[in-house]
Amino acid sequence: MQRITTVLWFDDRAEEAAAFYTSLFPNSRITRTTRYGEAGPRPAGSVMTVEFELAGREYTALNGGPEFHFTEAISLQVECEDQQEVDALWAALTADGGQPGPCGWLKDRYGLSWQITPRVLLDLVAGEDRAKADRVFAAMLRMQKIEIQPLLAAAEG
Repeated sequence: MQRITTVLWFDDRAEEAAAFYTSLFPNSRITRTTRYGEAGPRPAGSVMTVEFELAGREYTALNGGPEFHFTEAISLQVECEDQQEVDALWAALTADGGQPGPCGWLKDRYGLSWQITPRVLLDLVAGEDRAKADRVFAAMLRMQKIEIQPLLAAAEG
């Protein structure tokens, strides 16, 4: 059976990033670390890949060198249950050099983009009442970190 795994390219901080990410989410763990051998292209014994799970999904972090960098063209979306979860993840992921962005997006200290999204936002903008969905969406567009109470107020009109 085929497996599809997201591979995240780092210069040389794959192990650090995987440890950080797995510390943030339940049901997360590092499953395997491989090292470069004498054939290179990186120093023998240095970390090549770190396989890990975030909330049960598989990822691989690769120390591939400085040639490639993350862009906003790919992000990891985290569907949060409540404001407390949004606040905690936002604080952790923007700490130590991370950058807040618009509409629940941010870049972490490694440059990876995340969308920290309360489930209620997804439900409100997907609802059949298009006027309500538009009010909620307009409120969201004015935010960096998503705040649930203003979204609910916008939904009420």
